[in-house]
Amino acid sequence: MSSKKIGLQTVAFQQAPVILSHASIVGPKEGEGPLGDVFDKVLEDMYYEESTWEKAEQKIFLETMKLALAKAQLTTDDMDYLLAGDLTNQIITANFTARSLAIPFIGLYGACSTMYESLALGSMLIDGGYAKYVLVGASSHFATAERQFRFPTEQGVQRAMSAQRTVTGAGAIVLGAQGEGPRITHATIGKVIDFGQGDASDMGSAMAPAAADTFLRHLQDRKISPDFYSIIATGDLGKYGRQLVVKLCEQQEVFLTQSYTDCGILIFDESQDTHAGGSGCGCSAVVTCGHLLREMEQGRLTRILGIGTGALLSPCSSQQGETIPGIAHAVAIEASGGGR
Repeated sequence: MSSKKIGLQTVAFQQAPVILSHASIVGPKEGEGPLGDVFDKVLEDMYYEESTWEKAEQKIFLETMKLALAKAQLTTDDMDYLLAGDLTNQIITANFTARSLAIPFIGLYGACSTMYESLALGSMLIDGGYAKYVLVGASSHFATAERQFRFPTEQGVQRAMSAQRTVTGAGAIVLGAQGEGPRITHATIGKVIDFGQGDASDMGSAMAPAAADTFLRHLQDRKISPDFYSIIATGDLGKYGRQLVVKLCEQQEVFLTQSYTDCGILIFDESQDTHAGGSGCGCSAVVTCGHLLREMEQGRLTRILGIGTGALLSPCSSQQGETIPGIAHAVAIEASGGGR
């Protein structure tokens, strides 16, 4: 049997795909944060011995993918598909990584929701019988994102307190049809939602309505309450976006407890001056691969609901005065032993 639609947006995987391995590499600032000791590698500088930031991001992503394969004791020849994406124009980081790996490639762009988008789609491929092994991942780099979406770093523009810092890092996961490890049991595919927010320095608030909508739909489709999960983690809303999600859920009489957090809050602390927290494709990728899955493996978490969030803007849309639509995809991960 393959995945079964149990609601308007949610599918349940009948043969739940297994997370066989996960890997994460981060930049120096991320390594200085509260999660610094959980990542597989922390870089000493943003260039990583390359001539440009874009080439550095490609090197980080490729190395992370290879590390995930090595941990699973598998090779590129074993992989049926590679699903990946990033924030650079035309997802060149993922494209060139795919060129090096030579795995059948599906390039994805869901902005900062890409890691969870890839997990959901990879799980569907496996559960549907179209693949035995799928490699998924996402990456971002502070300097490449600043140059593309905001201002040249050399300009030294004052950042608003609602702004977030794009995470430098990459996360990768090997999914398998069989094996030992946490299992992906459900996925809720989100809808594009736009509440009319157009401030690119407050993308957490722009993404929050989509996160709340996907989360509430997930609960409704599965007929569960928030306390079903050990932890609920949105992708990169930061502290202001998280606050908005809590309020939007309260309006629907769903009350979130301390089990709800955000990857953009977890990865940095107040002393690092990142304002509202972390963001970027790499944010949920490295927090999931470096922190959440390790917590599950060590028995401290048994059910995770990750909700990848993305702000669907571009320099072109911003220059034309467009608002910022948001997207969110939710993936439920459960430890092999069950329980809460």
